[in-house]
Amino acid sequence: MVISLSKRLQDAFPALTHRNFRLFWIGQCISLIGTWMQNIGQAWLVLKLTNSAFKLGLVNALQFLPMMFLSLFVGTLVDRFPKRKVLLFTQSSLMILAAVLATLTYFDVIRYWHVLVLALLLGFVNTLDNPTRQSFIIELVGREDLMNAIALNSSIFNLARILGPAVAGVLIGVLGIAVCFYLNALSFIAVLTGLWLIDVPDRVYEKKEHSVLKDLKEGLIYISSKPIIYLPLILLALISTFAMNFNVIIPVFAKHDLHKNAMGYGFLMTSMGIGSLMGALTLAARSRMGPKIKVLMGGALGMSVFQIVLSLEKNYWWAAFTLLLVGFCSIVFTASVNTTLQLNSEDHIRGRVMSVYALVFGGVTPVGSLYAGKLTEVWGASMGFAVSGLVGVLSALAVMYMYFLKKGAKKAVL
Repeated sequence: MVISLSKRLQDAFPALTHRNFRLFWIGQCISLIGTWMQNIGQAWLVLKLTNSAFKLGLVNALQFLPMMFLSLFVGTLVDRFPKRKVLLFTQSSLMILAAVLATLTYFDVIRYWHVLVLALLLGFVNTLDNPTRQSFIIELVGREDLMNAIALNSSIFNLARILGPAVAGVLIGVLGIAVCFYLNALSFIAVLTGLWLIDVPDRVYEKKEHSVLKDLKEGLIYISSKPIIYLPLILLALISTFAMNFNVIIPVFAKHDLHKNAMGYGFLMTSMGIGSLMGALTLAARSRMGPKIKVLMGGALGMSVFQIVLSLEKNYWWAAFTLLLVGFCSIVFTASVNTTLQLNSEDHIRGRVMSVYALVFGGVTPVGSLYAGKLTEVWGASMGFAVSGLVGVLSALAVMYMYFLKKGAKKAVL
């Protein structure tokens, strides 16, 4: 019976049979819980300091501003240096920034401008960290188990989204905001330990004598030549900008529309995390079938439609359930895009492709955060959800039309 259960787990989650991936995955499990605790604490801290949705949006904007301007260039660096060593640097830097934020908050000397500066520095580090982590996974598991590994990574991200906000909501009420930041700093010890123990060759796919601009141009030409890569990227850019501004809208929705405290806000984020975890595990279980464009499109449409439904709700528990559905669809969409891009990219250029993924996923956040923050401040959180959902539906339908038009044209030529 034990052997049978072990076989079933290996069949369902083959990526975990790779020692290097297990080390990476376990470290991320612990670290991401701390990251979500810091996200919740930071949002509540900004509202406490300013009571302004726009200023909260500005913090989110600054956190992703470096990604907007530097992602494309960073992609060329990702292909030039050993990814494990880069991650050791970025994860250590994130730990230090969390400790600084925690100390300023604990001694009650924190000011709004401090949060802005630290958010900007966090953005610089994440601009290098994100595409490196994404393109490192295939070195740990190979192509065959890549989709399973990405789905498992998404599952721990969303398990952390469940645990992090729930724990943060309680800790903020009992011990204060600073403890969330301190625990996040400590959590990086786990991921750093895992990275030290990982045994992979230091692969470098690009020769260092190539110019950055030449490498960048090559990457963009490569992407533009493959509809299976650039169409999902277009949809992700639109959805990320206009329909995935949850960090800005949900805190305001919880505080002003549903009249809840930090614990109530944390549970809303936990509900969304539960849905995302369910979506990630669903993708992991069916990973042998590979990514499907219809599933990708369905995730984008579902997430957008449920946001429109959310805009009409005033009951806290119905809102929590709807956010669960939003979470399920959002992870199906983003994980499907991630897998589609990586499986359709060649090894030597994957870092640049994933830097564009990082750009359109997180790099557009400054625009999205400012748009969502202003919209929410003027018209309220409900209108923010309604407009975001409507734009998401129109974007998904437009890109779906483009995809099937391209597919039809290709068949006609053949």
